[in-house]
Amino acid sequence: MTKIPLTIAGAEALRAELHHLKTVERPGIIVAIAEARSHGDLSENAEYDAAKDRQGFIEGRILEVENKLANAQIIDPALLDADGRCVFGATVTLEDMGSGQITTYQIVGDDEADIKVGKISVGSPVARALIGKYAGDLAEVQAPNGMREYEIIEVTYV
Repeated sequence: MTKIPLTIAGAEALRAELHHLKTVERPGIIVAIAEARSHGDLSENAEYDAAKDRQGFIEGRILEVENKLANAQIIDPALLDADGRCVFGATVTLEDMGSGQITTYQIVGDDEADIKVGKISVGSPVARALIGKYAGDLAEVQAPNGMREYEIIEVTYV
């Protein structure tokens, strides 16, 4: 299986989710199933069916997170030595050449991506356009409303 790139923070978030699933969600659903069973006939018991569905989801997510962590390639952006190049884990400050708006993104793994906090997936069109470029370079990104051009202002490894 291929390695899944994760930052240290992303790996910690997955570990925390796994811990929560195993210590809170799994025991909670066991209690819910037992309670639904106590209500009698299981063939017409919607609570039981919902609890079993939830149990399936939780167990599936546990397996998914365990597999991601087992196949993770954990990268500490602070230890990167990419000579100012945009790479996975880098924090990049960009200027939109059309609007003049300045934005800062960190390039992270798919599971960590959250545009609201400035984290974009390494597989996103913007990140793909940035990878390998340096401060001062221009990056063209095909956006839904047409081609956008960004100037890379700064690349840091935090």
